[in-house]
Amino acid sequence: MSLTQRFKNYINQHYLFNSKDKLLTAVSGGIDSVVLCELCKQCGYDFTIAHCNFHLRGEESNRDEQFVRDLGKRYNIGVLVKRFATEEYAKQHKVSIQVAARELRYGWFNELLTTDSGLPTPDYLLTAHHLDDNIETMLMNFFKGTGISGLRGIVPKHGKIIRPLLFAKKEELETFAKENKLGWVEDSSNLSDKYSRNYIRHQVIPLIQKIYPEAETNLATNIQRFSEIEELYTQAIALHKKKLIEQKGNEFHIPVLKLKKTTPLQTVIYEIVKDFGFHASQVNEIVDLLESETGKYIPSLSHRIIKNRNWLIIAPVVTTEAGTILIEDGTKVVEFAPDSNQICSLQFDYIAVRDCQLPTASSVALLDVKEIKFPLILRKWKQGDYFYPLGMKKKKKLARFFIDLKLSKTDKEKAWVLEMNRKIIWVISYRIDERFKVTDKTERGIKISFNGQPV
Repeated sequence: MSLTQRFKNYINQHYLFNSKDKLLTAVSGGIDSVVLCELCKQCGYDFTIAHCNFHLRGEESNRDEQFVRDLGKRYNIGVLVKRFATEEYAKQHKVSIQVAARELRYGWFNELLTTDSGLPTPDYLLTAHHLDDNIETMLMNFFKGTGISGLRGIVPKHGKIIRPLLFAKKEELETFAKENKLGWVEDSSNLSDKYSRNYIRHQVIPLIQKIYPEAETNLATNIQRFSEIEELYTQAIALHKKKLIEQKGNEFHIPVLKLKKTTPLQTVIYEIVKDFGFHASQVNEIVDLLESETGKYIPSLSHRIIKNRNWLIIAPVVTTEAGTILIEDGTKVVEFAPDSNQICSLQFDYIAVRDCQLPTASSVALLDVKEIKFPLILRKWKQGDYFYPLGMKKKKKLARFFIDLKLSKTDKEKAWVLEMNRKIIWVISYRIDERFKVTDKTERGIKISFNGQPV
């Protein structure tokens, strides 16, 4: 079967696009992208060309740009060219040249797919990644430890980006180019082993093939297997997430006892927390958190996983809308929102008790520093909560406490508590807990002031 027919079959089998779609082909001028253009032409697809000039190879970069412009004339189709100051971008954003080129390239491609470029807006972008690229990507991902999603390599379709040559080996593209008398340009940087992909291509794979001559064929077969395995894996993880996670506003609550019975535990934990900025290296810490005391937490850049009684709570680091807020030692002010119509705050001050009068306002709590251990947890009250109201030696459930105060249903819903190691130290703006009050032996106190403001 000809490469052209296999190309069409691959597109149809994977539902990549249909014959009426407008296509944008990413063309460097190298043999892979030139073959992609010729295949699109032979199949009668409606396509235009996009070319990036990264100005990294001096006159060679300008030569490539002119070649692509001439290619557009040959096919009588439009050519879009974008020139980038790649080295300047890399320095400004503190990334490698490779990362900079990738970010600039796909940033521009996304613009072309969503905004008016002067040419018909394309439905899809086609890139010329082939089977050899996919094998190299899979090996790089394996060595980097990216997990099952990395082992399936490059997917043929991701949003509006399509790779319709993943079925073909490099040597097949070269044969097709020679048979069709196609011209192309060579990128001299492809010969350098300073880039990790080139090193794997030129050094690692040839060495492996000396021991296992069929290595590339076997790896290509494994890519398909891993792709199907990932589908099963994704389905299983989705079921675990559905059973374990309860979303409450912008927080995610996970029952500790149920999580501890889950297998494989570490894999499920990682799949849950990775979307919140946590890394695989933190999974063991999260497992340890299951046995820790209330108030312990593990941070990522954007979230915290907080142990709160029989729950793990994944909460944003800073947000007034959170239903659970961690308060660390040294915190001065914390904002929270009891409802959508109110923004409230707690202000923390350390004072010498002998120099002050005991507060009479319910909006101020004065607690003995020696009895308080951070972190504290600020949260909404819930059924089953209890405390020892100031002046009482017996515990009382908050539900009964609110009934005695004759609070309305709305006021109950807006009630929050301050908790320390599973003990409520203050029902905010109502009453502190007897166990944490200042006494005649108290030298220093924590003064916590509540302030509520309508939005």
